[in-house]
Amino acid sequence: MEKIAIGGSGLKTTRIGLGTWAIGGWMWGGSNEAESIATIRSAIERGVTLIDTAPAYGFGRSEEIVGKALAEGGLRDKITIATNVGLTRKDGAVFRDSRPARIRKEIDDSLRRLRTDVIDLYQVHWPDFETPIPETARTLEDLRRQGKIRAIGVSNYSPSQMDAFRAVAKLDAVQPPYNLFEREIEADVLPYAKRAGLAVLSCGALCRGLLSGRMTADTKFDGDDLRKVDPKFQGVRFRQYLAAVDELRKLARERFGKSVLALAVRWVLDQGPTIALWGARHPGQLDPIDDIEGWHIDREIDAILERWIVAPVSPAFMAPPERRPRERERVTA
Repeated sequence: MEKIAIGGSGLKTTRIGLGTWAIGGWMWGGSNEAESIATIRSAIERGVTLIDTAPAYGFGRSEEIVGKALAEGGLRDKITIATNVGLTRKDGAVFRDSRPARIRKEIDDSLRRLRTDVIDLYQVHWPDFETPIPETARTLEDLRRQGKIRAIGVSNYSPSQMDAFRAVAKLDAVQPPYNLFEREIEADVLPYAKRAGLAVLSCGALCRGLLSGRMTADTKFDGDDLRKVDPKFQGVRFRQYLAAVDELRKLARERFGKSVLALAVRWVLDQGPTIALWGARHPGQLDPIDDIEGWHIDREIDAILERWIVAPVSPAFMAPPERRPRERERVTA
């Protein structure tokens, strides 16, 4: 399996990583622990050496499952663990919080849940507009010096925000949403990463399952599934995206003898210093993994997208609020 360096950290990992948001259950209609553990171990058996998780994925549940799967299988030394910091839940709401004290608490919680003494790649999940970036960066650099983390990344940061971060701490990676249907980073973040020598962990390489090739106009989403509010999966837009997937499926089959899923992941890997984060929670969802390597894609894909996607939908709807909720003032008699 193709490998890539994580910036200048000295870490090297596969260019396909297992994304575990769905394994946490929250916003994905729940999950099954036994199946999730089987999925993690299946990914490793297939050669994957990167697992990406976060405290926000099920509010610790995803990290716990990853930690259990690796520890009980004796697999920790085979895996690069990437996790995130900087999102907090209060009264049912999720908000950004990258204050130094919060980070220092979160790192210890994540180490405990992951059953490890070091996190390989520690990423700030979202920029916190109420905490100066240098404070956040300095805290992560301190954690690196203490040996609690090996590499530092940011998620959903702009180039100017990464400049402010890099003025204080060494940055190795950036994680933005990136797939065939969500390509905003091509205007700024992707070229920046190439210039700065950062690895790009492409979140949502299959666009929340849309590029898996398994969805139809009759596909329904239950419970708290994120796709119930994702504009891509609603009404006319959903039909447009499905039409694009159908044509991409035909191109993949006739030109390359591959599935549309393989085409979508291969496309991400062809765009630069990228890692495709492949979300799965059943072992069978990883079956196409062997079809990704040994071929490349031309630009005919752009014409297909322009023909069907009249008004591309940004992933910005997933952003948590930029401001933290204010503490209620105490009322004294």
